[in-house]
Amino acid sequence: MDKSYENEKLFNQLKDLLTEQRNPATMGIDLASAEEIVRLINREDAAVAGAVAARTAEIAQAIEAVKESIEQGGRLLYFGAGTSGRLGVLDAAECPPTFGTRHETVQGFIAGGKEAMFVAQEGAEDHESNGIDDVDEIGVQPPDIVCGLAASGRTPYVHGALKEAADRGCKTMFVTTVPAEQVEIGVDIMIDVPVGPEVIMGSTRMKSATAQKMVLNMITTGAMIRLGKVYENVMVDLMLTNNKLKERAKRIIMFLAEISYNEAEALLDEADGHVKTALMIALTGFDKEKCRKLLDENNGFIRKALE
Repeated sequence: MDKSYENEKLFNQLKDLLTEQRNPATMGIDLASAEEIVRLINREDAAVAGAVAARTAEIAQAIEAVKESIEQGGRLLYFGAGTSGRLGVLDAAECPPTFGTRHETVQGFIAGGKEAMFVAQEGAEDHESNGIDDVDEIGVQPPDIVCGLAASGRTPYVHGALKEAADRGCKTMFVTTVPAEQVEIGVDIMIDVPVGPEVIMGSTRMKSATAQKMVLNMITTGAMIRLGKVYENVMVDLMLTNNKLKERAKRIIMFLAEISYNEAEALLDEADGHVKTALMIALTGFDKEKCRKLLDENNGFIRKALE
């Protein structure tokens, strides 16, 4: 196909996108003082939470879909480019230490590969084939669930990954910050959060990124809560991979079971570093084996195990 035609098509797509419009509220930002700049950005950021709130039902649907996928042994797989891709990788990387998930359970993929996390790999996002190749390389299949991330809604790399995942029979989701009617791909769950024009035209690392970060936090946190990885409002399935997390685990057991530091430390040792088991021992007085059995019988939910 003629390259000039492709460039004209891309130009016409971009010029109409909500994320590519000028923001009338910040037209004078180039002459603003540092304090005025902060006020302008903060005022625009304040509108993001409301835009996310308008998609409560869709985000809840995504939470249930991810929960069901993980229960069946599937994976949540993010695909994005640039800032969107980095947010997916970040969200995935934080799940194992926070919720004790296996590293393969939630994964993030970015156009251009790992190098693109630190240095922009220009052009890597421009080809659907790159997304298709990444899906193929990691052997995506049901019950995996694939979530595309693209502020503009049009990133070819993301579209390629979503199309290939759908062809393989996987459930698909899309998180974007333009209205759904501007997105030219069908998915099972569409989470469109139109945040309006950016403070600086087209700079989607700003409001668009904030909105996507909020949505991804909700999806994985909500799914992990529904999987029994939280007791009351405390994360009790954390992985003790560093000293900070070890000390946090002791503190959690201390205040939930009302015991001393030394007692919490001893229980963690007895439970082989498994926080939920240590807490169950502290709350019930049962031995390690019985506590693990109770947790297994109740799908890891401590409240249900205590009953």
